[in-house]
Parts: sequence; structure tokens; C-alpha cells
Amino acid sequence: MILAELEVFHSRPIAPTRRVALGRVDLPVPGPGGLLVGGIVARFVADIDPDLFDDLTRLTFQLEHGYRIPQPRLRHRLQQDRVGLTRSVHRLVREADRPHLELEEAKGAPVQHVLAAVYAAGTLAADRRPAAMTMIRRGMRWQGGADSRRLFQYLGGADAASFVPDTVEDPVVWALEVLGFEPDGDGPPRPDVQRRFRALLRDAHPDIGGETDTAADRIATLTEARRILLT
Repeated sequence: MILAELEVFHSRPIAPTRRVALGRVDLPVPGPGGLLVGGIVARFVADIDPDLFDDLTRLTFQLEHGYRIPQPRLRHRLQQDRVGLTRSVHRLVREADRPHLELEEAKGAPVQHVLAAVYAAGTLAADRRPAAMTMIRRGMRWQGGADSRRLFQYLGGADAASFVPDTVEDPVVWALEVLGFEPDGDGPPRPDVQRRFRALLRDAHPDIGGETDTAADRIATLTEARRILLT
């Protein structure tokens, strides 16, 4: 039984132009769709150039928040036209009451499959994108090999993708400071956290006046602070 599916079209690794296009995107989120895109990234990310990691992380946040994405990214161009491109299909399937990944690995470069997973998550509705992008960012940090069961447990974990700086001793105090709250008492009510987050998010957006070069990092920090205070 197919639980989620992603069809990818890509140029050959030796082609002079590097291109990626999306085909069928069936990503139920929350649920198996997030596991599929996170699993694709976990499988292929170790084989991409480490110099691309920062841009990949920025891309996940830019897509999550609906930014227009200039091309190319990670040295590849996203396009609609599939003529002349090679097809690969990735699936999350259920067999014997267990989900597992069926990834077509023989064709295409690792970065093409990772980019396709990220762009596919970016096509989801605005309220679905954060869950998928969280699993993608967790997948970027996976170092546990090919054990699907452990990978799925990791992708679904509550604390697998922290963006808190290593020097922070108390993440809650850090999150309060990021969102401009005083670190005292029982903390602000959830509605106040949400309102403050949305206001700061607007300020960070380049279309509103935020710095284009630092917007993605600022959004990542704000998003993590909100997650900590609302968990």
C-alpha cells in the first residue's frame, strides 16, 4: 500500500545544465508525507557537498514562509518543463503493517533528490509546510544509517531539530529573550507568544524591510523560540 509518493524529474549527473522538476506529489501531512520527504533527505544528504548545507537550510525556511525563490539554488534550476529529464519515483509504503521507504537511488545526483523533496514540501498548503520542513531539517541531521524504524522514530521526535545555540544554558530563557519577553513567572500565555512571533516575523520579512541576507536565519531563530515556548 502506497502511503506517500514523490515523482522527480532531473537532468543526468553528467549533463552540463543541472535541472530538477516535480511530477506527482502525494504528501499527506501531518503523517506519511513528512516521513517520506524527511526520509529522502536523510538518505541522500550525506552525499551532497557540505558547502551547500547553509543554503539548503535557508531554502527550507524560505519555502516554509512562502518566499519567492530565485533560481538556481544549490547549483540546480527548478523548472516546470520535464522534456529531456530522467524520472525517479520515491515512495513510503506499508507492508506487513510496517511503513518503509522505497527510494529510487540509481538515477540522478543526491542533491537533486534532496532538492526535489524540499521543493515538494514547499508546494503544500501554508498550514502543512512547517511540519514537513521540520522533518526535512531533522533528516539533514540523521546519522543512523538505513534502519527505517529508527529513522521514523527520529523524524517524529519532539526535540530532534533544535536550532538553539550550543552556548545557551536554558533554552526557555533564550526563547523568552528572542521573542522579547521577561524571563520571570510562569511565562507568557500562548496567545501572547503567537502574537509576538507573528509581529517579529513580519519585521524580519524582506518585503517589509528585513535584511534579505539575514532573513532566513532570523526566521529560523524566531520559529525555534516559538516552538520551545509552546511545547
